[in-house]
Amino acid sequence: MTALASKVAWHDVECGGYAADLALWEELARAAGGPVLDLGCGTGRVALHLARRGHEVLGVDLESELVEALNARADGTSARAIAADATRLDLGHRFALALAPMQLIQLLSGEAERRACLRGIAALLSPGGLAALAIVEEVEPEDGGSTFSRYARESRRAQPPLPDTREIDGVVYSSLPLPTELEDGALLVRRLRQVVSPEGLLSEEEDRIELRELSAERLEREAAAAGLGARPRRQVPPTDDHVGSTVVLLQKGGA
Repeated sequence: MTALASKVAWHDVECGGYAADLALWEELARAAGGPVLDLGCGTGRVALHLARRGHEVLGVDLESELVEALNARADGTSARAIAADATRLDLGHRFALALAPMQLIQLLSGEAERRACLRGIAALLSPGGLAALAIVEEVEPEDGGSTFSRYARESRRAQPPLPDTREIDGVVYSSLPLPTELEDGALLVRRLRQVVSPEGLLSEEEDRIELRELSAERLEREAAAAGLGARPRRQVPPTDDHVGSTVVLLQKGGA
């Protein structure tokens, strides 16, 4: 496997240091008082954090490499992970809390996949259980245009950010955020990934992630069809390096 193909390394470099949302997930896990489902768990940023604080956590991710890394790091904790599709959830277990951090729901291709994911979450929640889904919300700010369009404009005129960097086994990984773009109803989040080998050889590629436009109101309407009722939303504040999130809270009936 080449350095640029190391999904675990890139996930650690680009996501591993983000902590602005962890206090909210801790709060919700304490209040839930039962098993937690972490959708899009990656290498365990959220799952391991909660498990080290005494919570039972099952992580789900499409990427088997990331799942394997989480399980290797979870030794001695109550966290584990499996490779599964968030739109085809059939885990044979019930959860008090389901989390979808880092805009996972907006990575899905559209409404059909979101509704499938929401139905799966509803089926896995215990009566009264809560789902918490983080989104970059599509709203109409005072200056006109959606939050997505404003975010894209601001990313183009902001001071160039510093790259996220990490050295792993003698290999230096650098991930530089590039200006975002709007494309076909999605926010295109771009990064320049560069790798320097122990021998000093440089390789690079551009990584792109599409976040589909989605408002909290629309997500709540789609969730209602799956039997999940809207609760008061929460906010994850922006940081110098990351956009803030609206966290949509959805509760299964029957508490």
